[in-house]
Amino acid sequence: MEKRVYGRTCMNISILGFGCGAVGGLMVRGAAADQERAIGRALDVGINYFDTAVQYGNGASETNLGRTMKVLKPAQVFVGTKVRLPASDFGRIARAVTESLDGSLARLQMDHVDIFHLHNAITVNGGGDTLSAAQVLNDVVPAFEALRKAGKARFLGITAVGDTAALLQVIDAGKFDSAQVSYNMLNPSAGEALPVGYPAQDYGRMFDHTLKAGVGVVGIRVIAGGALSGSDQRHPIASPPPEPIGTATSYQADVARARRLMPLVTEGFASSLPEAATRFAISHPAMGTILVGMATVDEFEGALAAVQKGPLPVAALGRLTALREGFSGESR
Repeated sequence: MEKRVYGRTCMNISILGFGCGAVGGLMVRGAAADQERAIGRALDVGINYFDTAVQYGNGASETNLGRTMKVLKPAQVFVGTKVRLPASDFGRIARAVTESLDGSLARLQMDHVDIFHLHNAITVNGGGDTLSAAQVLNDVVPAFEALRKAGKARFLGITAVGDTAALLQVIDAGKFDSAQVSYNMLNPSAGEALPVGYPAQDYGRMFDHTLKAGVGVVGIRVIAGGALSGSDQRHPIASPPPEPIGTATSYQADVARARRLMPLVTEGFASSLPEAATRFAISHPAMGTILVGMATVDEFEGALAAVQKGPLPVAALGRLTALREGFSGESR
């Protein structure tokens, strides 16, 4: 398994991480035996980053990951979790993030995590359950730094969801070591300029900013919540179709656009759309590790096989760009 140095952290992280989220559902609603089989297989092939959050099954993902790690006892892995603050806690951020991480550590049966990510969306002015860039830098950063000083978190991160200007401001400030960035074949704007009128959020070449700031990148929404399978079908333990992040305004619109990328398969660049999507995500040098949601061990094996084929070739990337040009001018 290829490993990449993760930003300025000096951690060597596998290019394929193990996502423990609720969309695929394996680590939330799967059987314990399947969870242990999938994680055991991941460890055997060299995967060493495991990503979870309180919100994944209201703590179930953390509990299941902690239990499985206790059983398997891996020699060295990196674990990341997250905190999402409700608006009611915005007046007590330091206490709230401490309570959240303490609860996560208890469920994980660990004394620290390697990366602690803020899960809230970050916007210019805040509002609702979003935090403004000023709140993140002035209130969240000191609270996170106190947890780092206490030895409960080695590195600090954000989930790069919200307003692009606010996200870039926070990344440029150099206070965080990690960013979870939406990057997929439907919206590559974290890595390249979008054509005029393209129907997606413009992330403003965010990777230029993460590279300059030494921030490691976790690639999220690699399969666009499942839409880049090109199918409406959901596994019984998967979540319902999730709200798109950064792409269309509906999951169905994402599926429809994904199907228009099928020439990548019919012309021989990849054996399936999920394979193409997975290999696309690791094609950018700024990518540290990617997360692919899974409901079954077989789905994990599919992601593994795709990564082992390596990044998409230049010809495939060029064909993808040409196919996406047809989206410009359409409503989001």
